[in-house]
Amino acid sequence: MDVFADLIYGFSVALSPVNLLYLAIGVLVGMVVGVMPGLGASAGIAILLPLTFSMDPTSAIVMLAAIYYGAMFGGTITSVLINTPGESSTIASTFDGYPLAQQGRAGPALVLCAVGSFVAGTIGLILLTVLAPAFARLAQSFGPSETFLVVMIGLLTLVVIAGGKWRYGVISALFGFTLATVGVDLGSGDQRYTFGSPELITGINFIPVAIGLFGIGELLYTLHQGEHTEERGFFRVSGRGPELWPKREDWSESGGPMARGSLLGFVVGVIPGAGATVASLMSYSLEKTVSQTPERFGKGALPGLVGPESSNNAASTGSMVPLLTLGIPGSASTAVLLGAFLLWGLQPGPLLMTQNPEFAWGLIGSMYLGNVMLVVLNVFAIPLFANIARIPARIMVPIVIVLCVVGTFSVNGSIIETWIMLGCGVIGFFMKLYGYSPAATVIALVLGPLAEETLRQSLIISGGLSIFYTRSMSLLLLIIIGLLIAAPLALSIYRRRSTRDDR
Repeated sequence: MDVFADLIYGFSVALSPVNLLYLAIGVLVGMVVGVMPGLGASAGIAILLPLTFSMDPTSAIVMLAAIYYGAMFGGTITSVLINTPGESSTIASTFDGYPLAQQGRAGPALVLCAVGSFVAGTIGLILLTVLAPAFARLAQSFGPSETFLVVMIGLLTLVVIAGGKWRYGVISALFGFTLATVGVDLGSGDQRYTFGSPELITGINFIPVAIGLFGIGELLYTLHQGEHTEERGFFRVSGRGPELWPKREDWSESGGPMARGSLLGFVVGVIPGAGATVASLMSYSLEKTVSQTPERFGKGALPGLVGPESSNNAASTGSMVPLLTLGIPGSASTAVLLGAFLLWGLQPGPLLMTQNPEFAWGLIGSMYLGNVMLVVLNVFAIPLFANIARIPARIMVPIVIVLCVVGTFSVNGSIIETWIMLGCGVIGFFMKLYGYSPAATVIALVLGPLAEETLRQSLIISGGLSIFYTRSMSLLLLIIIGLLIAAPLALSIYRRRSTRDDR
């Protein structure tokens, strides 16, 4: 009953005219960001974050969160129409989405994706509403040792899902931790790696790093791929008529994938570090496995499109659970959101929902309303957003670069942070080019101070490492970490043996 009352209170906050306005803006911007290849939710949130500093914290986070899940909807349009995922989480949507467009079924495919995303988002929100308070109560029993180990689990999950490139994930995370050490030592109060610059005493702000890695880095990679010179085939979508709407058999064929994708995506999203990309790929594999006609996959099978689309939207909702209740981001986008929380003096964690109910429940209530806005936009404005995807990269790239520079400089008026942003843009390009993980770097940068603080506290409390194996919850988390470390090593050994056997 308390959860229901809290949700009603959240709706009352979200329904205020100001919050509704910013919610609508966030939804629209998220859709635009999603349909512009080379950007994505992480870059969109990072670039626009400086514009929210004069806003009320609740309104600002409502808008930024709407950009996050709005981009999940928008990324599908380019995946289906031009075979280019607007978001990494919509990669699986190209497998069957583009073949459907080639068959003249782009309209029904996009409508079913919109409905599937709405269903998945709603199911995810119901689970978030029910589970978030329970997670928060559990997290209240966490001490410094448990918090430190949860941070490590989140980062190690990113490493594991990198597969054969897990070493690159480790290096990316260590780079983020290195950046997090700049500033003042928590124990001695001495300056570390500031090189005599007073602007670095407070540490490296995550905003220029995030804008550089996700904004400038992605755009440089787009230019490197030559996409600014390419003319892509584009399938037009009518805004009316029978060609837009799915048939009765399409709906019946898509019901199961929607349900399975929603549940799978939420579970994967709750795991720190897994994210929507992993959820969508797992959903595609699941649908192909359970299908009675797996040979249709890759040639225009609706379950191969609807399942992953439902899954990635449910995962974006699921990733809000560890963010709100543990203060642990589940993805790169929620890492940027976590940084925004901290900028406004809000500490996500076990006490957020009790100490700041207006903020926490207002955000959850706004996500319900945002879901409704998005499904209406997706169904009735598909042709409009499809035209945005046709903006040439040679026009889009310079505009976004200017926004990145102006946005970074406007935060603190610091030319050093602007140079950091540009430098991280170059680094982000090479990370993308050679398979490193910008997401691991940003998450490690945001969580680095928390990891250092909780590790120091744990060692001081116990006078050594005993606290990590004498407390039952810490021991359980330590076992999970051991399994995460062993998994990529075992996989690497297995692959080497398989290669030798083939020879």
